[in-house]
Amino acid sequence: MLTGGQLAGLIVAVFWAVLVTFIALTLLRLARLLREAGDLVRDIGDQAGPLMDDMTRTVQRANEQLGRTDVITKQVAGVTQNVSAVTTVMTSVVGGPLVKAAAFSYGVRKALANRDDDAAHSGDAPSRQDRSRSGRSRGGRSRNGQARTARPELPARSSGRGRR
Repeated sequence: MLTGGQLAGLIVAVFWAVLVTFIALTLLRLARLLREAGDLVRDIGDQAGPLMDDMTRTVQRANEQLGRTDVITKQVAGVTQNVSAVTTVMTSVVGGPLVKAAAFSYGVRKALANRDDDAAHSGDAPSRQDRSRSGRSRGGRSRNGQARTARPELPARSSGRGRR
């Protein structure tokens, strides 16, 4: 039979054998896990190269398109400046003569109106006041029966300044 010391040594030896077995199984599982992780990293590394190449090509294409867009933007800015210049030229070329023509027609109308007033005062033709009185004597109607519309007289400017 076994003595107490031998029994204790046997129990410790069995305990250590079981413990070593569990540690060995755990290490085997850990080794398998590390091997699978290594395979996964290797696969990702193998796929990362083509992905990086595709990404590089995509960025290069985007940069080319941005370069084209920049050129188009500069050309649109040039067209805008040209249209502005043409507008300025057309305004100066057409606007000046139109203002002069309007001023000339206004002067002609004023001269004709003054001539009519001068002729009326000399007795050749009825004055504007006489014509308006004769219109009122017919009940404010013109010869064809339409209602007359009086032209409003604009007051003279008292400041002595012209338009600015």
